[in-house]
Amino acid sequence: MARLGAIDIGSNAIRLRIVDVDAPEPVRNGTRGVRFRPFREVTADRVPVRLGHDVFTRGRIEPTMIAQACDALRSFRATMDDVKVERYRAVATSACREAKNADVFVERAEREAGVHVEVIEGVEEARLVQIAVRERLNLEGKTAVLIDIGGGSTEITVMKDLQAVFSRSLPVGTVRLIEAFLEGGGRIDEVRRLLLEEYIQRVSAEAVRALKEAAEEKIDAVIATGGNIETLADLAPLPQAFPESRGIEVAAMNRLCEELCSLNVEERIQRYSLRPDRADTIVPATKILTYITDRLGTETILAPGVGLKEGVLVDLATLHFVPRDFSSEAASVRDACVRLGQRYHFDEAHGRVVADFCMSLFDDLSKMHGLEPRDRVLLLAAGLLHDIGDFVRYEGHHKHSYYIIAHSDIMGLTPSERELVANVARYHRKSPPALDHENFRALSREGRTKVKMMASILRLADALDREHRQVVSKVSARIEGGVLLLDVEGNHARALEEWTVRAKSGMLRESLGIDVRIVDPIESVRQWSAAASRG
Repeated sequence: MARLGAIDIGSNAIRLRIVDVDAPEPVRNGTRGVRFRPFREVTADRVPVRLGHDVFTRGRIEPTMIAQACDALRSFRATMDDVKVERYRAVATSACREAKNADVFVERAEREAGVHVEVIEGVEEARLVQIAVRERLNLEGKTAVLIDIGGGSTEITVMKDLQAVFSRSLPVGTVRLIEAFLEGGGRIDEVRRLLLEEYIQRVSAEAVRALKEAAEEKIDAVIATGGNIETLADLAPLPQAFPESRGIEVAAMNRLCEELCSLNVEERIQRYSLRPDRADTIVPATKILTYITDRLGTETILAPGVGLKEGVLVDLATLHFVPRDFSSEAASVRDACVRLGQRYHFDEAHGRVVADFCMSLFDDLSKMHGLEPRDRVLLLAAGLLHDIGDFVRYEGHHKHSYYIIAHSDIMGLTPSERELVANVARYHRKSPPALDHENFRALSREGRTKVKMMASILRLADALDREHRQVVSKVSARIEGGVLLLDVEGNHARALEEWTVRAKSGMLRESLGIDVRIVDPIESVRQWSAAASRG
């Protein structure tokens, strides 16, 4: 058994949940590896700290809100210590992502409350919600749309047979909309309603169109999560009972929204027994949900009663009990990279073959390069996306690749990992890494070492498919007498690729202190090499 804690630092409130978790049971059938028994509740708490109050209009967290948040976290830290939590994770979402002074809050949380806060991106937020939903609902063989409505953002995801095939974080959330259009807590007149609806439409329209394309118009279930969703499931419930989840009837929700708009916040509190910080956010939450469901044409919404903090707990439990599955991580990251590459019309065949060559070289050089299993996943991503910058312009495309990767959401990679991947792709050609390059200088010393090694491998892998014709089908490497020998298989018309390997091996030679040679090269390359050796 493990006692685990999750802290969700949202734009509207800060939440703590502590549970006891038993070791999971293997799932013999289907695509899921393990299933956890229902978590046993130890304690839960919620403090209504609206960190997003000024963030979405002024770009900063108010000092008073930082102080209140640190007070809440100090209390949560004491609770976790009292009940002897073994491991926890505290994640901050949209308000902290956008606040210019988020680093001040993170530092004070660590110093004053003893809580390490991790500011996560929208794609990681979506991933954690997916984990929670997969654990609660049986979605094998189904196409589902997930909608997670928070205070600052809304994450929408398409899942097919348990795998995410589309995910987007939209800058539209309940607190953000209140700060922009609904301050004062009064009734919502026609002008404000139209402003609210038009803003949601402008921010969400393109993503919802892309979502429908990813789902291929076949949607088995629409699933919504978030605190307001649970309230809507109470106030506009589906008459039918579902074995795994409550539900919301869309028509009833729309009628409810009309009535809520006609009431001020105090009247909503009285009529529906709502908390003050729920009475103002429920209208924008309903408007967001209405816009998306109208365009999906759904009449029902599942409300499974899970969210970000439950996803954090499942993730922690998996890390605690289940040996890390790097092959599964690699497959997930590969899929995410291919989706990103397709958005920029990359040469997928070239990216895949270069990534495969990277994996072979990484494995064969494992005793020399000193990299970790997780670095293999990062090199895979760099191999797939190294030429994505061609979308902007071929000249200088390695620099464009860096920018696109560094500024894109890639599910399964943390921001720091994505920065490493971007740097590796940046150095697959032209000049090697140098401290006068800002992107490279910004890395840690360890990060710079990893980038040099991985970029060295990527250069060789890319050289083996120089003309994007896949004339080399396989490569393997071994060390003999201080020389890296490459066994290359494929089309006999590969002299240019083999010549390029020699020309691009300088970084690897410098990194590992070994020369690079091809075993039994094409004759023209052998002659060129002999001439080069004679001087």
